[in-house]
Amino acid sequence: MTGLRERKKAQTRQHLCAVATDLFVARGFDAVTIAEIAEAAEVSVNTVYNYFPAKEDLFLPWEHQVDRPSRRVRDRAPGESAAEALLRELRRDIADRRPWVGFMERGYDRFLRVVFGSPTLIARLQRMQHATAERLADTLREETGAAPDDPVPGLVAGLLTWLTGNVFRVAGDGAMAGDPADEIVRRMLHVIAEAEALLGDRVMGYARRPLTPGGAS
Repeated sequence: MTGLRERKKAQTRQHLCAVATDLFVARGFDAVTIAEIAEAAEVSVNTVYNYFPAKEDLFLPWEHQVDRPSRRVRDRAPGESAAEALLRELRRDIADRRPWVGFMERGYDRFLRVVFGSPTLIARLQRMQHATAERLADTLREETGAAPDDPVPGLVAGLLTWLTGNVFRVAGDGAMAGDPADEIVRRMLHVIAEAEALLGDRVMGYARRPLTPGGAS
């Protein structure tokens, strides 16, 4: 059970993010200072930095997003490959309309306008995508026991990261165009289905977990 202190810290983080996001949407990311966020949230500047070492962390959180694909590969079911696990969970996220795939209460279009209006956030997003692919490659290498000079884990990670990015792009294009959520969902799922066929058996079957510990899949 989560303790009182942890709940209060989570509430403070959520409050700071909400206040900062409102300011970013209203004025643009680069125009807002940490001091202004602290004043609007009625906390000290040091409190903001204690929770978020960089201003970008308030709008584009790093660790959870970067580790999500790797975590899903590590948690894949017996008999399931890395790609199957990732795409299964991505389909579930889309069906459940999770915020990290583009279904935000505040509007994905507003989120994207803030990002595209800031060179700092664009650079951050690019670094996150690169870090996600690198971490996924490391995870695939560990899960398969691939040699350090084996290029396959990096190639598979790059392909799966590229696919995920394309699915997110569909969500962004739909949101910016003001399309209905149901239509955006349909397009995202269609992209996944088409990509599965293009990736082929080798990528789709890579890092398949054995059905029994130590056994064959």
